[in-house]
Amino acid sequence: MKVGVVGASGYAGIELMRLCAGHPQFEVAVATAGGHRGDSVAAHTPSLAAAYPSLSYAPTEASGLDGLDVVFLALPHGQSQHLVPELHPRVGVVVDLAADFRLHDPALYPVWYGEPHVAPDLLGQFVYGLPELHRAELQGAHLIAAPGCYPTATLLALAPLVEAGLLAVAGPDDGAGAVPSLIVDAASGVSGAGRAPKDSLHFGAVDEDFVAYGLLDHRHTAEMEQGLGTPVLFTPHLAPMVRGILATCYARPSRHESKAGGAATGGVTTATVMEVLHQRYDDEQFVVVTDAPPSTKATSGSNCAHVSARVDPRTGWVLVLAAIDNLVKGAAGQAVQCANLALGLPEGTGLPIAGTYP
Repeated sequence: MKVGVVGASGYAGIELMRLCAGHPQFEVAVATAGGHRGDSVAAHTPSLAAAYPSLSYAPTEASGLDGLDVVFLALPHGQSQHLVPELHPRVGVVVDLAADFRLHDPALYPVWYGEPHVAPDLLGQFVYGLPELHRAELQGAHLIAAPGCYPTATLLALAPLVEAGLLAVAGPDDGAGAVPSLIVDAASGVSGAGRAPKDSLHFGAVDEDFVAYGLLDHRHTAEMEQGLGTPVLFTPHLAPMVRGILATCYARPSRHESKAGGAATGGVTTATVMEVLHQRYDDEQFVVVTDAPPSTKATSGSNCAHVSARVDPRTGWVLVLAAIDNLVKGAAGQAVQCANLALGLPEGTGLPIAGTYP
């Protein structure tokens, strides 16, 4: 199958190229990079030299992708929505790794992304690309919006418990403002910020530092709220590591009651929430339910998520954790997983199930 990777010079694009090189059914026919058009892929990214010794970056033009079986878009936010209207009639499957088509409601784009969507009529045609939650819709899909890295970890952690009715969630309030019912603290490696140089991402700035950012208004909040159906208070952090996402999520059990001398959990226990996670994920090849706290190192280089949960009877809080590699399960690996489903291939084809260690 002929593949195109648009935005192939960035971190997500490079990871797509790496995974496609090991995919028995995929052949990268076109790799585009507007800022590096004409440059050798091998010279620009030496880790790909053996896999693509003679491939050069092409300009990003829909006409140059005609007839391909699948095209992955690894572009900065805002660029895919300009390209997709012309591109999607020309190719078999489009998988967008940016946020351009993740949100169903076009009114959310000016709020969270600062500008209106230029192709709102296409939003309803995209399938949200989290296979563990939307597998049936992804089979045979033509247009796919791959989730963000933070929402991937958060939704895998919380969605089964929300769907099982174990967590207290709030709907829209009376207009006085959103009432967060779920709290998500998550840390990311610096590769999540992309390959473009930034002062805040220099080694001297990142090393031995741990900082929160995007306070109260990080763009991925809307994606989490859409997937969970409830307000979320999300705080992202930048950790001094290259890869990885660790999401630590807090919620109240749905039957929480305050009692003198302590907080009750209404019968919701660690065993209860762990059993829900096991029931949901034990048959999933890319999700590991673990008794130990999830570790980013354990998922590095793999397409796997590790999840766990605890219920604290003393405070009445439910704690749910998830770890992923932000460039694999949080981006390129998940995109390939979606493409496999859309093209009728075995879902795990070409995807690493084991991580790298140390």
